[in-house]
Amino acid sequence: MSQILILDFGSQYPQLIARRLRRLGVYCEILPFGASASEIRARAPLGIILSGGPSSVYGKGAPRPDPVVFSLGVPVLGICYGMQLLAGEYRYVPGS
Repeated sequence: MSQILILDFGSQYPQLIARRLRRLGVYCEILPFGASASEIRARAPLGIILSGGPSSVYGKGAPRPDPVVFSLGVPVLGICYGMQLLAGEYRYVPGS
């Protein structure tokens, strides 16, 4: 089944995000941010949402998803912590 995966980094918003998507008729699932590559691939998502969380991306041991998230070739949306994570992972390098 086609779906959107929401990776939960510990905020109160993943449930709200899922509820909105479901109201729009989009099937989605919430997984913990540490979901394995095999769990993520098995669901064959059409897109991934990285939710918010109480941590700082600069903190020691800051939570990170499996790197496969960034190599599936599907859109990835970051919200709050997830956006900071994306901004830190992907920096534009001219000429690349």
